[in-house]
Amino acid sequence: MSFDTRRNRIILATLLAIAFALITVDLRDDQRSPVSDMRRFGAVVFGPVERAAAAVVNPVRDVIGDIAALPGNRRRVEELERENEELRRQLRTSELARSRAAELDKLLRVASLGQYRIVPAQVIALGPAQGFSWTVTIDAGEIDGIKPDMTVINGEGLVGRVTTVGPTTSTVLLAIDPTSSVGARLASTLEIGLVSGAGYDPMRLELLNSQAGLKKGDRLVTFGSRGAKPFVPGLPIGEVVSVEQTPGQLTRKARVRPYVNFAALDLVGVVVQPPRTDPRDALLPPKPTPQPTPRLTRQPTPQPTAQFASPSPNLRES
Repeated sequence: MSFDTRRNRIILATLLAIAFALITVDLRDDQRSPVSDMRRFGAVVFGPVERAAAAVVNPVRDVIGDIAALPGNRRRVEELERENEELRRQLRTSELARSRAAELDKLLRVASLGQYRIVPAQVIALGPAQGFSWTVTIDAGEIDGIKPDMTVINGEGLVGRVTTVGPTTSTVLLAIDPTSSVGARLASTLEIGLVSGAGYDPMRLELLNSQAGLKKGDRLVTFGSRGAKPFVPGLPIGEVVSVEQTPGQLTRKARVRPYVNFAALDLVGVVVQPPRTDPRDALLPPKPTPQPTPRLTRQPTPQPTAQFASPSPNLRES
């Protein structure tokens, strides 16, 4: 059965004409439009239905949108995590660079004051090596002019001595090794003795003069070896932290805290040429300024003043 009849076409044309007429009339201001009442009626009737339909459709649409955007969000999170890790790496690198720059400044200052010619090197491995318990490996060797029995220092003082040398690396015996001993001199009295390593425990000092004055806080520097090998003179060693009572013995003994932090060795210098003259105590760190001890002063107790009664009005001078 065909619906394309002349009657249907006339009805369709009539409806289109009415629709165009309503649109033309409605182009005027809403308040004066003849169809404004019809629009308001439609809003009242169909508005709740549209809101209910939106309440059902919108969450579903949002979930579908989130699912569609999930791969992009995951990629963005991964990009942010990579950027964050890169920023942390740059921060660690800059902190390490600042720390090494500060160590290099201190090392060059010690070398300049002591008139040592040094070859800077970096610790690249920890011992034990070749039978020694307390050793480190540095990235300097024969091609850098390093030879056995050269002194190794850093910005705080004595680190140790070179034991074996390869083409590009060397092994350093640390001053805290139990087999290590170095001639020392007290900065205050010039008394000489021997300082031995004890691992991470305080180093041991034995003064040759059993009657020498020795107290907590005394500071020690290297006495120096003949030919400046294996130790050059004038390098800070450490500070006396306790003195042992040794009555009747031929030596005086004490415990010494080294200036060098052997647990955090990084940048060191190998002394390839000793100083022309002994720097003596010039390389020792400055002594801390003692803080004045506050004294409690007793405040004077206020004395009561004598109270004099005013003369009675009934009394008269005679």
